[in-house]
Amino acid sequence: MNVVYSIEFKTDIIDVFEFGIETFGYEATDQYVQRILEITEKLDSTFLMYPECRWLHTKNHTYRNIILESYLIIYRLTQERIEVLRIIRSSRSISKIKDSRKIII
Repeated sequence: MNVVYSIEFKTDIIDVFEFGIETFGYEATDQYVQRILEITEKLDSTFLMYPECRWLHTKNHTYRNIILESYLIIYRLTQERIEVLRIIRSSRSISKIKDSRKIII
């Protein structure tokens, strides 16, 4: 299956990078963002390793999440592909997580 990224994820990853540079410096932030991208790029073979997103429960376990330190990466499984929807800081509200259902790729 192909892995595709939503516009929201691309915006979120820029926010992660900007926050990281301000907080941890360029080198550490670059390594962290590369780690995020490596994990998401490998989802085509590892997507079942991660649990269903408990805030986006469905019968078919369509929405799953990866917890990476203080971030939650949310992705959706479809028949044709894996859609990486958001990367959200864990301190954000649950409503922002639930809004991930509305993302169209």
